[in-house]
Amino acid sequence: MYQTVQFIHSYWAYLVIAMLVIASVSAIIGWVSGKEYSAGNFRISLFTLIVSHIQLLIGIVLYFVAPYFKMWGEVGMSGVMGDDTLRLYNMEHPLMMIIAIVLITVGYSKHKKKLTSTPKFKTLAIFYTIALVVLLSRIPWNAWL
Repeated sequence: MYQTVQFIHSYWAYLVIAMLVIASVSAIIGWVSGKEYSAGNFRISLFTLIVSHIQLLIGIVLYFVAPYFKMWGEVGMSGVMGDDTLRLYNMEHPLMMIIAIVLITVGYSKHKKKLTSTPKFKTLAIFYTIALVVLLSRIPWNAWL
């Protein structure tokens, strides 16, 4: 089960990153150019929200079935925090990904309350871009590529 969930989590991440890049760039372009917020922009931001939340659910399942999780009981907190790989998989990656998902969710929720295009684009651009940076900062690149 671990290999299957890990495979799904790894390849779904490509979709999440692609959508987050598209949504961020679209929002930045809309904000800077003063474009009118359209149904297409709404769909992009909504789809980004949906795929990221699905990734979170897959990641939660993966966290509990991964062999790294049982290391909490075997080596304890100091053992996990003292090992770079264990710390990445047990603390840094999950925590930063949850923060990224929270930023996406807050950005999406806040942008819906705005009445005009410029504040909508500005809110999405800020929150989605920060989420993208946070997400890219804690991907285990050596294991993923």
